[in-house]
Amino acid sequence: MQTAPIAERPNVLLILVDDLKPAIRAFGDPTAVTPNIDRLTARGTRFELAYANQSVCAPSRMNLMTGARSTSSGIYDFGQNLRDNMPGAVTLPQYFMAAGYRAESIGKTFHIGHNTVGDPQSWSAKPYKDHVIEYVSPEGKAMGKTREAALFNEFEIPKGDIWPYARSLGRGIAWESPDVPDEAYGDGRVAAKAVTRLGELKASGQPFFLAVGFARPHLPFSVPKRYWDLYDRARLPLPRFERMPEGAPAFAGKVGGEINAYSPIDEKVREADYPEDLKRTLIHGYYAGVSYVDAQIGKLMAELDRSGLAKNTIVVLWGDHGYHLGDHAIWTKHTNYEQATHLPLVFAGPGIGAGKATAQPAETVDIYPTLAALAGLGRPAGPQPIDGADLTPVLNDPAARVRGYAYHAYPRPGRIGQAIRTERYRLVRWTQEATGVREYELYDLVADPLETRNIAAQQASVRAQLDTILDGQPKPVSTGLRKARHRAAPGWQAPAN
Repeated sequence: MQTAPIAERPNVLLILVDDLKPAIRAFGDPTAVTPNIDRLTARGTRFELAYANQSVCAPSRMNLMTGARSTSSGIYDFGQNLRDNMPGAVTLPQYFMAAGYRAESIGKTFHIGHNTVGDPQSWSAKPYKDHVIEYVSPEGKAMGKTREAALFNEFEIPKGDIWPYARSLGRGIAWESPDVPDEAYGDGRVAAKAVTRLGELKASGQPFFLAVGFARPHLPFSVPKRYWDLYDRARLPLPRFERMPEGAPAFAGKVGGEINAYSPIDEKVREADYPEDLKRTLIHGYYAGVSYVDAQIGKLMAELDRSGLAKNTIVVLWGDHGYHLGDHAIWTKHTNYEQATHLPLVFAGPGIGAGKATAQPAETVDIYPTLAALAGLGRPAGPQPIDGADLTPVLNDPAARVRGYAYHAYPRPGRIGQAIRTERYRLVRWTQEATGVREYELYDLVADPLETRNIAAQQASVRAQLDTILDGQPKPVSTGLRKARHRAAPGWQAPAN
């Protein structure tokens, strides 16, 4: 590995946010109250077309940490752990450690829970983990041990497969808004820990790679009251298209799953039929969570400025995937549609253009080789597949292009859905693994940004062009989904068209 001299190496602060779609003012969302992320974005380059390689927490974070797409690693689901699938992988923090960095993890970086474990060998010290599922209101605490808390290992659980035990427990509440300080919840404590650690890492004189992960706006929307108070409930945007796209295969969507793990959601009511009051509360809670995390990110940025670390620290902001929030009558993620896959991505720091925006399609796996290049470490070589592109040419010139598309995938029972997203179109190719039979979805995101109508049959030439790009990608590893899907999303079923 060829590296720059240690004295010249920049630090890295990697900020990970769970379930964060581009619901950010700087990304064009007029509802979002996000002054701190807006300021961070003004200091760097934002990718307006950045996409998760798979729209579910555990695999998406594996994509980030390994630079390998799910279709290359075979990690599509919860309970598929890194070292079982890629025992010799050199993760992103390991790559920096090999170049003399100290690598540390605070908060949610790897997904831990749902039969998925972290990767201690990726870090120089034991990771600091805090709560993802947490209640501080009397109503929330009265729920006791809940199924989602069990799935996230929030308390001691029986050994073995966690799913049967979790299903035996009651549901937690979907939101709460007590008048408490930020540190009453895990994200506030994570921010405080990270601020302290930044000062200590600076004093050590060793270059550092610090990953800081925040849980909100993941369900439950447990957020201090002052962040709920930032929003006028009556002015919140309701879902704009609450059905599956015309002409889409029924299995492409999702009904149930994560949203049904919380009270007062009625598991017998379809998402499109939720009462308006419930929809507004869920949307309110999501945006409150975004603003709460924005405040925590502001604390990190303030410490970088106060300590002088900002001059030599590359900052990356990344959401692990998008979030439907009622669009397509889906409330969480786990699809190949724009709402589930589109994420915010910002690079800021030395050598990166400030106040820039680019339409270069980007993938999560691009972060690994891009950070390596920015740090002068050379392109990583695995041994796992490194599927990402080096985006540094775009950080110097937002009009430059290193690739004409982003690739993502999401499976359904017996099928793998591979997708190409260009600046205008998305093609999803569904392949039955047993027979090889294919079905297609094609959407024009310029003419039809809500993906209301599948035009694969009408636009055969566009479909063929994008299909050729898919043919040029590495062959997907078999999903094994017929055995695992029931664990990842209990209650999943395809919606009716």
